[in-house]
Amino acid sequence: MFLPKFDGIPTRLNVALMIFLSCFISYMMRVNLSINIIAMVQQKSDDGGNSTEIMEDYGPRYAWTNKEQSILLGSFFWGYLISSLPGGVLAERFGGKSVVGYSLFLSCILTALTPLAASINFWVIFCLRFLTGVLGGVLYPANHYLIARWAPGNEKGKFISTLMGGTFGTVITWPLSGLIVEALGWIWAFYITALISAAVVVLWFLCVTDTPAEHKYIKQKEVEYIKANLGNVSGNSKKWPPFKSVLTSMPFWALLVLHYGSTWGLHFSLTATPKFLSEVLGFNLTKAGFLSSAPHLARILLGFVFGTLGDVVRRRQLLSVTNIRKTFCIFSHILPGVCLIFLAYAVRDPYICVGIITLSLGLNGATTVTNLQNSQDLAPNYAGTIYGFINFVGVTPGFFAPILVAYFTEEQNTLDEWLKVFLVGAVIYIAPAILFAIFGSGEVQPWNDDEPASKPEPVVQLEANKMQTSKNESKDTKF
Repeated sequence: MFLPKFDGIPTRLNVALMIFLSCFISYMMRVNLSINIIAMVQQKSDDGGNSTEIMEDYGPRYAWTNKEQSILLGSFFWGYLISSLPGGVLAERFGGKSVVGYSLFLSCILTALTPLAASINFWVIFCLRFLTGVLGGVLYPANHYLIARWAPGNEKGKFISTLMGGTFGTVITWPLSGLIVEALGWIWAFYITALISAAVVVLWFLCVTDTPAEHKYIKQKEVEYIKANLGNVSGNSKKWPPFKSVLTSMPFWALLVLHYGSTWGLHFSLTATPKFLSEVLGFNLTKAGFLSSAPHLARILLGFVFGTLGDVVRRRQLLSVTNIRKTFCIFSHILPGVCLIFLAYAVRDPYICVGIITLSLGLNGATTVTNLQNSQDLAPNYAGTIYGFINFVGVTPGFFAPILVAYFTEEQNTLDEWLKVFLVGAVIYIAPAILFAIFGSGEVQPWNDDEPASKPEPVVQLEANKMQTSKNESKDTKF
């Protein structure tokens, strides 16, 4: 085992890295089809027939219609919607390590079987991708379960930032799949993705446990440090969540609306803006691959920056947890919404539009301090369940954002119509932040546990004072 060699590195850092990699490979298996399918289908000639003259030999090709291709690309999404709701409950019943690990393991098998499924029948590969989506839907709620049990209160932001591994997976997978398809064929693009993911799954089962106390190689002083700073996590994964209390909680609904605003803005930027650049401005974003990756990279980098900044503010007690969440909504929601408004007027220069898109998604990285972290505040014992609820609703903008664009641009596709599109998108982005500022909270809710909730800040301060007297120990525990 390699873990004992890293005595100077906190074990929770290894766990955080594995959470990042779990999101990374999940997205590799999620988005690879969007590139591979280009080499899997027969291209159409100008008269509507199948063209064989311009097709490269990347492997077998199938006569799937445009409608069938769209159904296939959306099959993952429908499966994901179904399982995101119970994902947190499953983690709280069976443990986050097992739920994430086995879902990724089974996804690897399904990804490797994709070429065989495609050769059998269209509906066979549809079912396979649908099941891959079902398995993928439990990932984020289960990872929230693990973060609630591994991340000290003043390190939550850095841990939540590891969930940006999915965005990084998208940035890496698109060009990687293209290279593999051109060099080896589309079949190997699935095989290699499955092999990379399988290697990460092996590391996952070696490096991750549900709680610090269960880890074989963690130092006892790190276990005590984490335990002292968790605040309100009981560690009991067998209790059923208090669904009635959750659904009648105003802070929960404020979080749900805030999360919806964020996911709307994200899906809106990913789906509507490229259409605007291509059809209205005549700018083909795909021809400048580094530009299309810039917004995603900015979101990752600023996600870590904002997450770390939020931790610093909390550690130094410059603001209460509630005020931290509400203040950072300026960056995660308000300013990205303002960017959408500016985008409607920056129509003369396509590169300015790309810059605004990059800024908008980059600032949205502050969700690592707001809606992505707030479930940990309200109910650390049920963080997975809470995130499962809000993510179930948060998936729906993937359907509704394109419908909004189609509604306004059905008859005409001019700047006037797109002005309305961006303004509606900006309102949906900004309004939830205002509602959260009124009704949101960063305090542990009474329904988190049967016992009265204790506030974690004094414990953090007590631990900080203790660490002042023993700097050598603090070097081993800080991350």
